[in-house]
Amino acid sequence: MRFSLGRAGTRFAALLPGRTDLAEVRRDPRRDLLAGLTVAIVALPLALGFGVSSGLGAESGLATAVIAGAVAAVFGGSNLQVSGPTGAMTVVLVPIVAEYGPGGVLTVGLMAGVMLVALAVLRAGKYMQYVPAPVVEGFTLGIACVIGLQQIPNALGVPNPEGDRVLLVAWRAVREAAENPNWTAAGFALAVAAVMLVGARLRPTVPFSVVAVIAATVVAQVAGLDAARPIGDLPSGLPAPSLAFLDPGALGSMLAPAVAVAALAALESLLSASVADGMTVGQRHDPDRELFGQGLANIAAPLFGGVPATGAIARTAVNVRTGAGSRLASLTHAAVLAVIVFAAAPLVSRIPLAALAGVLLATAVRMVEVGSIKAMARATRSDALILVLTAVATLALDLVYAVIIGLVVAGALALRAVAKQARLDRVPLDRGDHSAEEHALLAEHIVAYRIDGPLFFAAAHRFLLELAEVADVRVVILRMSRVTTVDATGALVLKDAVEKLDRRGIAVMTSGIRPGQRQVLESVGALELLRLEGREYATTPEAIEGARTYLKCAGVLVPPPVHTRVEA
Repeated sequence: MRFSLGRAGTRFAALLPGRTDLAEVRRDPRRDLLAGLTVAIVALPLALGFGVSSGLGAESGLATAVIAGAVAAVFGGSNLQVSGPTGAMTVVLVPIVAEYGPGGVLTVGLMAGVMLVALAVLRAGKYMQYVPAPVVEGFTLGIACVIGLQQIPNALGVPNPEGDRVLLVAWRAVREAAENPNWTAAGFALAVAAVMLVGARLRPTVPFSVVAVIAATVVAQVAGLDAARPIGDLPSGLPAPSLAFLDPGALGSMLAPAVAVAALAALESLLSASVADGMTVGQRHDPDRELFGQGLANIAAPLFGGVPATGAIARTAVNVRTGAGSRLASLTHAAVLAVIVFAAAPLVSRIPLAALAGVLLATAVRMVEVGSIKAMARATRSDALILVLTAVATLALDLVYAVIIGLVVAGALALRAVAKQARLDRVPLDRGDHSAEEHALLAEHIVAYRIDGPLFFAAAHRFLLELAEVADVRVVILRMSRVTTVDATGALVLKDAVEKLDRRGIAVMTSGIRPGQRQVLESVGALELLRLEGREYATTPEAIEGARTYLKCAGVLVPPPVHTRVEA
């Protein structure tokens, strides 16, 4: 017990910030402060937009960006990660808001935070590396489509239709806009999106999202355009931390959505951190610490009315491109947003919703990496299928279900590919020191097969069918030195094949069984079956010699008669 507690304490201590983090902060603080300021400018409209899209309001998005951004910056596992509300999380939150209300979202976020901390302590972060690239690309493509569809009502200037299916809601919004068009809102959304997309090509370092939103707000206020609905009143500051939203009796019913939120937060955060590593030289995130930081961030954010948060790929990319080298940059981003919350809330409240919709539409477009999607589609048919299935499932079902479907299909196709590599080949007998005449006689009664690759559930039954077709021989030698792995199914199939051939009067002998594969063969009785008959050998020549002895005992190999010369 003491050992377990001591090991758990050591593991927990490894998740906390250390001296190396402080050393990184001191390396070039000026550069990090400038990067943090730039990221805050980019993050402001995104935080507002995702807060509105989630159904909890713009103030909730700002609270998430400030609180979760600061906590994750201090305790996270990446020096470059920027956390806050994201479009992917918004997609999951919309149906939760519809079913449980705003208080339910805060409860789900708190529960998800606890789950993330537990995953970090259990060191589950390393499993992110097993998510295939086509699943990630399909997931990202699906999220981009969902984010774009979510903005249709605000972009067209119509109230949000009821429903939690994004395709249905978008279709209803389009029908309502066709009956009562709001050209002002549509114009703002398209103009902001166009400025962002064109500006990013011409001057990638300029935060055109803020420029476009400020311009749209000024035009709406000066021209008195009532059709451009503003965000609405925002509080001048963050609310006091509170657990008033928590209903212990409802925790059981919220377990499933909390698991979905935790899974998405883990997936998106670790993916974003991996992207940041790929954009730099010498930076590597700690996946378990990242889960720990995101867990604490999601525990803290609901206390201030914030929605669940994750690492944000778009903001993290901006952070890297502007020269950030430590977590001071993401901490600065949260501090700047906090200042905006306290000092500029009245100005921010006048931003048209359509302008924010334009920001998110442009963000959705920029999330789609056309080159990566084309590369995946051209790689193999399996990769293309996984990408399309994951994207469609993300759009039609649920983000977590989409990832599960993508992983299941990818796993099934991978097993199929591995199973195809497994072979059962007939090979000629080694002649050894036998005479040509004896070797020909042995080859007439003995057949040797070599198993290449894995002997497991996906391929084992094919081997059984091939072995069952053996005929007109007395001995089968199975050369197993090239078997890469054996599972219980493969061992059972091998045992079944030996028994069936034995009933037909065909003796089975094996050679080259690896030490690491003996346990599974022993567990199902396959090795014992061979040992009882004395038919397991270390090498193939020994197996051939054993077969030769067996054939002699069976009276099959009879020495040629000795002809003596009779004198007349």
